[in-house]
Amino acid sequence: MRIIDHFIAGAAGSGGAGRTGEVFDPNSGQVQAQVKLGSAAELEAAIAAARAAQPAWAATNPQRRARVMFRFKELVEANMDALAHMLSSEHGKVIADAKGDIQRGLEVVEFACGIPHALKGEYTQGAGPGIDVYSMRTPLGIGAGITPFNFPAMIPMWMFGVAIACGNAFILKPSERDPSVPVRLAELMREAGAPEGILQVVHGDKEMVDAILDHPAIAAVSFVGSSDIAHYVYRRGVEAGKRVQAMGGAKNHGIVMPDADLDQVVNDLSGAAFGSAGERCMALPVVVPVGDQTADRLREKLIPAIEALRVGVSTDADAHYGPVVNAAHKARVENWIQTGVDEGAELVVDGRGFKLQGHEDGFFIGPSLFDRVTPQMQSYKEEIFGPVLQIVRAPDFEMALRLPSEHQYGNGVAIFTRNGHAAREFAARVEVGMVGINVPIPVPVAYHSFGGWKRSAFGDVNQHGMEGVRFWTKVKTVTQRWPDGAPDGSNAFVIPTMG
Repeated sequence: MRIIDHFIAGAAGSGGAGRTGEVFDPNSGQVQAQVKLGSAAELEAAIAAARAAQPAWAATNPQRRARVMFRFKELVEANMDALAHMLSSEHGKVIADAKGDIQRGLEVVEFACGIPHALKGEYTQGAGPGIDVYSMRTPLGIGAGITPFNFPAMIPMWMFGVAIACGNAFILKPSERDPSVPVRLAELMREAGAPEGILQVVHGDKEMVDAILDHPAIAAVSFVGSSDIAHYVYRRGVEAGKRVQAMGGAKNHGIVMPDADLDQVVNDLSGAAFGSAGERCMALPVVVPVGDQTADRLREKLIPAIEALRVGVSTDADAHYGPVVNAAHKARVENWIQTGVDEGAELVVDGRGFKLQGHEDGFFIGPSLFDRVTPQMQSYKEEIFGPVLQIVRAPDFEMALRLPSEHQYGNGVAIFTRNGHAAREFAARVEVGMVGINVPIPVPVAYHSFGGWKRSAFGDVNQHGMEGVRFWTKVKTVTQRWPDGAPDGSNAFVIPTMG
């Protein structure tokens, strides 16, 4: 059976003879590989390689570092098809979606190619008599990323693209559920010219996560995952003296105003709620039609659209989405559907029990639709992370505004309307980090930043864009004077001022 090893010091790591984890093919339900689960020993080897490589990499001028990022981008693009099939085979998302996963990561790499401009500091000439002041952004040293299963290419590139361009070494701990693509990305970064030790991959579970959070050589940690674990990572990392950004879960809402184009809304919801089998932190699993008439019209259009969705193997070019990642996650989603039924929500379309001919053991779930969900229901409060769409009816705009604003998560939200005033009012007042106006999945472009509010994010700095540059660097400010003439010691013991 295929063994997935660590990538340490520019090559496959030994990984020892310890524990392993199973990597499934979600289409068949069968184990396709074993991944080595590392411990503190593998992390120490990666730390040693990072320490050896990072000072020279930091001393490499930003333009030369950018050239490595350009070359890495070219290599990923040249290997797009192979990477997409590799990703799809372990995650289950369809090939087109897998390519989107990779492309959205590459867009951050493209931003990182402009790192010479992003690292420019500030300068003040003549801040005082003969005194100039300037600042510079310097790398932190060694950074680490702990990434989830649902975007095995995009989220790692969001992290290491900016971190490495800024002059840091980076240690990636990807999900053990689909670890092959992160290893291949590290191989391509080495091929692009990054020194060995600058991008490394260590596999593992909680044991490896804790080792990363506790290691004093790691200056900063970026995390994406569930909110409970994000809070744990943030707290433990900060207690260890690290800089931490920890992105958590979500329950994104789509507000549908009475004047919205419902045909466009249904088209948008089909992709945003069910694409990638709903395994996205920026999915749109809750739709909030304003007024019963809007809700009835929307429901009438949603049912045939959902029933027409094609669930297929990840290599099926005609499939709208594929299987979920493993059997445990399939059971979790189906349990949430049952919880919704038990709580009194109306299950309009039931996706449980879906079987794909010839792939009966695959981890497939059909699309589900609930109506008359209320904010008191646990199935509304928590993230389901599957192909389930819930309708929560709101009598008016104010209630529609309160629902996402008062929810424990605050990652993304969208409003569908033709009314510019309503859209502007909503965007200004809603208590959510990322807002879409007639955009169902409002993931910002790479040169802006990604980050939610409330239990969707822990830490003060968002991912990618200039926020990412700020996270992966520290500021040094220099005040300089070049005196002429004889020294005057009369004020040597007085705090200097610029007067």
